[in-house]
Amino acid sequence: MANIKYRQKKSLIGTPESHRKIVKALGLKKIGQVVEAKDTPQIRGMIQKVHYMVEVID
Repeated sequence: MANIKYRQKKSLIGTPESHRKIVKALGLKKIGQVVEAKDTPQIRGMIQKVHYMVEVID
């Protein structure tokens, strides 16, 4: 299975608690941090939910 890289591009301040939990579940802690994970429908769904804070890197 392929991997996907994503990065946090925005602060968690002022966001809903559920979105903060999603970002934490994705393994992101700081702005600019890059994480690589398996490309599964669950990961894609979490990224889509917080698309305004997370960007996918090619």
